[in-house]
Amino acid sequence: MGIFSRFADIVNSNINAILDKAEDPEKMVRLIIQEMEDTLVEVRSTSAKTLAEKKELARKVELLNAEKAQWEEKAELALSKDREDLARAAISEKHKASSAAEAVAKELAHVESHIEKLQQEVVTLQEKLADAKARQKAIILRQRSAESRLEVKKALDSAKVDSALHRFERFETKIDELESQVESYELGKKSLSDEIAQLQQDEKIDDELAELKKKLADKK
Repeated sequence: MGIFSRFADIVNSNINAILDKAEDPEKMVRLIIQEMEDTLVEVRSTSAKTLAEKKELARKVELLNAEKAQWEEKAELALSKDREDLARAAISEKHKASSAAEAVAKELAHVESHIEKLQQEVVTLQEKLADAKARQKAIILRQRSAESRLEVKKALDSAKVDSALHRFERFETKIDELESQVESYELGKKSLSDEIAQLQQDEKIDDELAELKKKLADKK
């Protein structure tokens, strides 16, 4: 069946390997999950049909076994009436019913085995689906984060950034030059505070000089 071939591809596939080859991992994750969900629906539908087939085969086996028992009773009745010819015919019919019951029973066993495999496949697919859904958000976040980082890297490595930084450095140089001009213009000029401080210093010197003159005069 095509459904089970596709199911096997999904179950046996490595999701990471698929994503590594994908141009759009986010889109691929959604497609993988959608494919798994669609396949799960188909598998369950097939399981339901197979279960119905199992019930039908079980009824056939039951009917054939009942028919077998009936022919055996008829053979016994014929023998009790000394009708060996009828008993022989009844036994022949009994064998036919028995052979048919065995054939249907084998078919029933095959269907039961098939159902068991289907159930195992459903469980496996459900686990894969749960794993894919759990990882979907993380994968999408990782992709978007990587894309954002790549855009930043491209921007930082672009000539526009280099040009902007170069202009910024030129502006800094011009500001340095302006500040130097201001400092050179003010060089040699005294502020009011500087002049008052100088007066105070001169007054101290005058006082000390006067004291020294008086000292010398006293010695004479």
